[in-house]
Amino acid sequence: MTAAKNTICLWYNKEAEEAARFYAATFPNSEVLAVHTAPSDYPSGKAGDVLTVDFTVCGIPCMGLNGGDYAKHSEAFSFLIATDSQEETDRYWNAVVGNDGAESECGWCKDKWGLSWQITPRALTDAMAAGGAVAEAAFGAMMTMKKIDIAKIEDAVAAAKPDA
Repeated sequence: MTAAKNTICLWYNKEAEEAARFYAATFPNSEVLAVHTAPSDYPSGKAGDVLTVDFTVCGIPCMGLNGGDYAKHSEAFSFLIATDSQEETDRYWNAVVGNDGAESECGWCKDKWGLSWQITPRALTDAMAAGGAVAEAAFGAMMTMKKIDIAKIEDAVAAAKPDA
């Protein structure tokens, strides 16, 4: 297998394989490709410990690195998962938050390893791309939410459109 030209490397304490298997089970077009063990002892582990995990998240190549508790995830990096329905939005949100994750604001949540996710309905991104009063209405509605409620976004957009 040839490595991708660009791969996202995500740092974990010792849970890269657990995280990769969760992502593979949760998101479409995601899988664990390989698990590599350390050939010798290293600062945060021993020979034979899982060192790296090659996986994909929605087709994006990633490598999980078990580098110890030195580096932490932050909101400066997140996966944005576009959804097409409330059911899909709920499914991904509930999977991340329900697996010892945490809710945040405006469609953001964190998984139990501290990685940020934006579970974002296309209805919201389409409204934002429309600009003007439509974007302003969608944005205002979004600012009141944790998990995005598509019906409330659509209601705000409808109220912002001039009568035809």
